[in-house]
Amino acid sequence: MMNTLKGVKCGQTVMVKKLHGEGAVKRRIMDMGITKGSEVYIRKVAPLGDPIEVNVRGYELSIRKADAAMIEVELEFC
Repeated sequence: MMNTLKGVKCGQTVMVKKLHGEGAVKRRIMDMGITKGSEVYIRKVAPLGDPIEVNVRGYELSIRKADAAMIEVELEFC
């Protein structure tokens, strides 16, 4: 089973392993700073689960669950 950013709990830090998706969607995710090897901290999740607020590369970012499902991650144990 693949771990995605969509399934990560609030307060956890993960590392991006791979971006799925194609074309403009993948390019938009990469333009936001979410690239392979970057650390992502989950700050908040909206009451209904969409969007997810994260810290990546020193700034705050809100992403939709549909986009978060395309980001494969691994948990950090530091």
